Parts: sequence; C-alpha cells; structure tokens
Amino acid sequence: MDVTIKILRYSPEKDERGHYETYTVEAHENDRVLDVLELVKGHKDGSLAFRRSCAHGVCGSDAMRINGKNRLACKTLIRDVGTTLTIEPLLGLPIKKDLIVDMEPFFDNYKKMLPYFINDDPLPADGRERLQTPEQRARFDDTTKCIMCAACTTACPSYWANDEYYGPAAIVNAHRFVFDSRDQAADLRLQILAETDGTARCHTIYNCTDACPRGIQVTKAIGEVKMAIMTGKV
Repeated sequence: MDVTIKILRYSPEKDERGHYETYTVEAHENDRVLDVLELVKGHKDGSLAFRRSCAHGVCGSDAMRINGKNRLACKTLIRDVGTTLTIEPLLGLPIKKDLIVDMEPFFDNYKKMLPYFINDDPLPADGRERLQTPEQRARFDDTTKCIMCAACTTACPSYWANDEYYGPAAIVNAHRFVFDSRDQAADLRLQILAETDGTARCHTIYNCTDACPRGIQVTKAIGEVKMAIMTGKV
C-alpha cells in the first residue's frame, strides 16, 4: 500500500526555518516507521537526515514526533499510525538537521544527577559483590529501564518553557541511584534535585509517562523523589 509521509526538513546551510516535504512510498502495514524513513532516504531523497542504530527499541536513538506524539521509529508500526504520517524532530532541543536534534543539553542535565554508583566502603572481605535483597532491587527496578531516548523530557511542557529544568529523564536516572540500597550519595542527589530547576518544575502532567517507549512510570518516580526530598527518607 502507499504511505504518504510529510517530514519537517531543516538544513542549517539552506534554511532560516524548517519546511515540510512530502513523499509517497510503497510499504506494508507491518513495516515500521523506520523502514519507511529508510525507503525515503534510499529511494527518494538521500539528503534526509535522522538517527538510528540498533533498530530494536534498545538504543533510543530514533526518537521523534510521529503524528504529534513522541515515539521510537523502530517500534512504531504503520498499522498503528496509519498511512498518512507527519514526522518531526523532538521538541525542546535545537535542531541540527532534519530529524536530528542536539542532545548535548539533555545529556548535560543527565550528568548533573551523578548517574553512577557511589560507595566508598571497602568491598566485603570475602571479595563478593555488595548484595541486596530482591525487595531492595525491586525498589528501583522500573527506572533502570531508561534508554536515554529523551522522549519523556521533550514531551514535557515545563521543559519546553524552560530548558534549564533538568527534565524527567534526568530525574528518572537520579531515582535509579537514590533508591539503590548500595549507593551512598542519595542525599547529594536530592540536594541537587531540590534546587529551582529540579523536581519543583514538574507539574504532574503525565506527558512523560505517556511518551516513554519503555513503559516506565516516570511521573510516579518523580513523585517518589519529591517525597524523599520532603521527608529526607528513601
């Protein structure tokens, strides 16, 4: 069947602002949006620029707006979105070219969360790893699923309004360590998130949860971090 795809194009060498171009390709209902983009690039316009890598919903590199919603192109089937598509880059981040956005501001906020294990105690004498119970592991299991695609952060109106806001993805990755019983830097991370650009800018709109391709309960995680800041308990 024919699939019509309207893509927001932008080239910094040519355009002052973006413009739309429309293409028609033949595809199957079980094809992915990524497959359609590859058809456009391979057979219609080789200058089309977009990110992709694993094509299996793990790397998060091909997040984009598909018919107005943040999705991964490699996980979105034509049968689920129809044969008339509008494809745009993620909102809230500078566009570098076509569907490629500058991810540096996003990763800068991620780094502010100290997204790594911090524990200065010596390892157990028997050389075994630091152990925790299944219940302790389950406490932060959901937020370990983040693939850093930026779909949640760029779906957030608070982030659109103020890109100084750390954003949902940064808070999710802080949650992953704040509630890890083996980590010793929860207080430091909570101090960072208690700042003006931290959790206070979240207005519980749930766009982030709806946008997450991994099904992470993003708004719930942010709420748990807010409670930890208020009570001083994790």
